[in-house]
Amino acid sequence: MARVRMMLATAPAAKPESEPTSGPGDDADCLGLLSGILWGLPASVKPAGQFDPNFRPGEVPPFYKVILMRTIRVFVAEPLSIGVTVALAEQAAGHVSRVLRLKEGDALQLFNGDGSQYDAVLTQCDKKAVRARVDAATTVNRESPLAITLMQGISRGERMDYTVQKAVELGVSRIEPVISERCGVSVDADRWEKKREHWQRVAESACEQSGRNVVPQIATVRRLDIALSELAAGNLRLMLDPEGQHNLRDLPLQTAVVLLAGPEGGLGEMDMKYARAAKFSGLRLGPRILRTETAAMAALAGLQVLAGDFC
Repeated sequence: MARVRMMLATAPAAKPESEPTSGPGDDADCLGLLSGILWGLPASVKPAGQFDPNFRPGEVPPFYKVILMRTIRVFVAEPLSIGVTVALAEQAAGHVSRVLRLKEGDALQLFNGDGSQYDAVLTQCDKKAVRARVDAATTVNRESPLAITLMQGISRGERMDYTVQKAVELGVSRIEPVISERCGVSVDADRWEKKREHWQRVAESACEQSGRNVVPQIATVRRLDIALSELAAGNLRLMLDPEGQHNLRDLPLQTAVVLLAGPEGGLGEMDMKYARAAKFSGLRLGPRILRTETAAMAALAGLQVLAGDFC
């Protein structure tokens, strides 16, 4: 939810011409700066006088100006426009008020997935509610030119959360959780929908962290064969296969790719049969066997380098 950037700008005090340009004092300056960073820095520290070699941890050497800038981003699932005041959802409100300890008058940034980001100010921040007024709107495109749909075999526990989170950070456009041959999770339709809603919230949180203003959709959970039969035509289709005929270098990349990745244990024989019938080609990622939470991430990063926004 919060992104932190630290900018360090040197501001040396004037030295007599006879004084050497470097020496023990410069090393102490650097040591002091590092110690201050490790022990915590105030939001803004102005240079003041000569360096004191007897500084204590937590202090910042006076030859440096340290500026700490934080952008608090919050997803809001409703229309936004300048002048509108919105109430944050319960979970977001708790994080803003109790974890981040923001107060009335503090600034934050809202987004709702429409491609814009909205600068806002808290007008209420207490136990009853957290409300923010939108003061400005800016359209900022952080989407990759390569539209990637990730069809991910559902894995157990936190592995699936991790996969969704990192895939969103790496720029996927859509995630389709699929029940494959080796899927180790078996629940009823209502539980699947609750899991989908949970993964959607994970995607929203990943957008808060990564700065994306468009939230990838998490599709309804379906069997792999059904999901494959409903794919749109015209996309390059790849499935992760340790014995696949393609590597990343020889792919005929287009502007849209569908990537199929298996759960723990990979794709089964029937999964591959369905995928080949749907015109998927095997993609290998080197000679090593990768875990389910690693394989898709490695492939996504490689695709972004070749045809996305990593280059």
